[in-house]
Amino acid sequence: MKKIILLIGLISLAGCKSLSIPAPTDNEIENVASFSEQQVTGLSISDRGRMFANFPRWRKGVENSVVEVLENGSSNAYPNKSWNTWEVGSPAKDSVFIGVQSVLAFENDLYVLDTRNSLFQGVIDNPRIFVFDLENNNLKRTYILEDASFHKDSYINDLRIDKKKQKVYLTDSGHAGIIILDLKTGASNRVLNDHNSTLTETDHLIIDGKKWKNVIHSDGIALDTENNILYYHALTGYSLYAISTDLLVNGTSEEIEKGVKFIAKTSAPDGMILDKKGNLYLADLENHSIMKFNISSNLITVLAKGEKIRWADTFSIYQDELYFTNSRINEINGEITNMDFTIKKIKL
Repeated sequence: MKKIILLIGLISLAGCKSLSIPAPTDNEIENVASFSEQQVTGLSISDRGRMFANFPRWRKGVENSVVEVLENGSSNAYPNKSWNTWEVGSPAKDSVFIGVQSVLAFENDLYVLDTRNSLFQGVIDNPRIFVFDLENNNLKRTYILEDASFHKDSYINDLRIDKKKQKVYLTDSGHAGIIILDLKTGASNRVLNDHNSTLTETDHLIIDGKKWKNVIHSDGIALDTENNILYYHALTGYSLYAISTDLLVNGTSEEIEKGVKFIAKTSAPDGMILDKKGNLYLADLENHSIMKFNISSNLITVLAKGEKIRWADTFSIYQDELYFTNSRINEINGEITNMDFTIKKIKL
């Protein structure tokens, strides 16, 4: 792999620098939806333009774990209110969401990733993926991760679907590692457990001159299905890694660990997404920015920067616009009363 060349200029990214290119102003970032006292993290837009968002159970008082966001910015519980009625302390059961961290619309299904870990107090039963048919909004299938795929302190964070290989790849930000789920059989296995590429690199970030102290392992994930490459990144870290999905699916544990490739020094991000042109979008949490990494040309530039970017958490692309959630994680020290959390968009 050729040495990554980062142009010199605007911002320091853990020893690397990139060129200063005028970024869109705050005025070019449009508001899509706002949620009062409800902290949104996940976001996904279907091929037909249906928008879904989720709210993790990091505290009590979550009104809905999953919603469908309507064109006017309002939202409805998805798939219905009953699925969103679980409360902290209640028994775990299927047909309810317990701790949803991510949603992903793929073709005509919605994949809902339930960590089964509320309040970060540990997994209360096996994490699972609920798959809903977007034609009728009915539950289509439930995938339950096998015991060897996760740890008690796991927090399964995000997922990407590999249609060619009929696999789902998931990151674990609570206990470093990657999980591979077989869409046909439902079998799951864990790789890169506590590997240097999935582990955090630091115990804090600096945002607005203040130290945000936390340790979050493998988090952001993006899939290049054309070239069969999975990209991933620790949230509290500055290194982007990649591995061949052929190796992930067919290799031994030793072969997989040896097959990991360091790609570039980047900003500390949360979610990531890859467009059809090979551009990887990821946040710069420490600088209220969204970065654009053209992997083929090894060029990192600033896509957008400003106060309208408040911990860009998850991305979705629809009709050449980048949608993102503002989860404002670093701003929260307790209750979120009187705080608004938003979905915004910007033209690519």
